[in-house]
Amino acid sequence: MSNRQTRSPTSVLLPTVSWTDACDEVAAQLGPEDELLIIHDSEDDPVAGRNSLPKNVQLIAAGDPIGCSGKANAIAAGMEAASHDRLVWTDDDFHHPPEWLDRLREDYAEHGPTTELPVFVGQDPLAVLLEPIYFLGGTLGTYIGDHAWGGAVIFDRSDIDEARFLSKLRQTISDDGLLGDHTDVTSVRRVRRVPMGGSLRQTLERHIRFNKIFATYDPVAAKLSFGVLVAVLIGCVLFPPLAVGLTLLTAGGSASFGVQRGSLLLTVPALVAAVPLGLYAFTRDTFVWGGRRYRWHSKYAVEVLTE
Repeated sequence: MSNRQTRSPTSVLLPTVSWTDACDEVAAQLGPEDELLIIHDSEDDPVAGRNSLPKNVQLIAAGDPIGCSGKANAIAAGMEAASHDRLVWTDDDFHHPPEWLDRLREDYAEHGPTTELPVFVGQDPLAVLLEPIYFLGGTLGTYIGDHAWGGAVIFDRSDIDEARFLSKLRQTISDDGLLGDHTDVTSVRRVRRVPMGGSLRQTLERHIRFNKIFATYDPVAAKLSFGVLVAVLIGCVLFPPLAVGLTLLTAGGSASFGVQRGSLLLTVPALVAAVPLGLYAFTRDTFVWGGRRYRWHSKYAVEVLTE
């Protein structure tokens, strides 16, 4: 149990190219021995020009990715630079309340590697329409499957084969997908609202990326899910009460996580839209993430292209 102490010194890894509210929020929660590593790409990034940093906060330049995503490259650089064995990964695009870090540490003491859950909130019409899909796949799927979410996950170096993990991390796209391959993670019923989209193109590129991650890490489940989706939609046409029940089930499930969104009443239209969007995602051979275009040949074969 020694490696599960609640107050073990913690290194928090936060990839970002700009200083956001999340940086201040996490920095304010650090204990005397903790550290926050703000990981960016290069000295040209806005965050690199920040004149003063809070106590126990460091800037780490990861460099441009070669053969992996920018996020995976940043996490790898952060893990190599981190001083402590207890590690937390997080993102810069959601609110971190004052108790956020301590609650994760308490979770680790009880469960070992632990993840919170994302709730994606649309910032453009298409993203709002797709909120039910992202609740079912991103929130409920993460919870039921105990999948790691890179926005809020805690683990210890002793939980993984670190050398092998870092080698694979620099060859892939999905940092949290890879983490799930290397250790068992427990999900807790605690959600964080994450903005999604902002423009049609941003929403489409995110949808392509999420579908490709799903298809790459579990191709059988991806094919079965698509088949079930089509069957459910046919069932809704033949038996309309099924559509009502599915909508109520999605809205009720979301409410059980403390999230109430009117967009969840669009469950059936969202499922209808997911069919052509899914086909589009599977036929696209590249996608854009964080200003970079990627071609993902296989789980450990990534080509970084110029956007």
